[in-house]
Amino acid sequence: MKKTIISTENAPAAIGTYSQAIRVGDTVYLSGQIALDPASGQLVGAGVRAQIARVFENLAAVASAARGSLADVVKLNVYLTDLGNFPQVNEIMAQYFREPYPARAAVGVAALPRGAAVEMDAVMVLGARPAAKAKKKTSKKATRRR
Repeated sequence: MKKTIISTENAPAAIGTYSQAIRVGDTVYLSGQIALDPASGQLVGAGVRAQIARVFENLAAVASAARGSLADVVKLNVYLTDLGNFPQVNEIMAQYFREPYPARAAVGVAALPRGAAVEMDAVMVLGARPAAKAKKKTSKKATRRR
């Protein structure tokens, strides 16, 4: 089983003994992301809405580094220090995902790294979306009548 490490400077660097993501075959396992700004390494804004949006941006950056997108996510796990913030997750998630939505779990936790209000991890399967139809190219030579 070949494992490929996925890494990007467009998402926060790992703050422990883990990788931003690992690819095995067509499956990519995205590590938990909190609302750290990739440039400064600092937690963004005091508000939960800003943190939720930053987490989705971080996940999108790691997905892109793996040559995918959030549209390829099949499973999303959400960890909240206050489950009362779950409606904001739904609202902001709708800005990043379209139907069919990924399977999802939401878990209330006592605390998260760096005092974050939200953390999310995901599983992405590349090639899970139907391929776009390729346009058929014909050369002038092939279309000439003989």
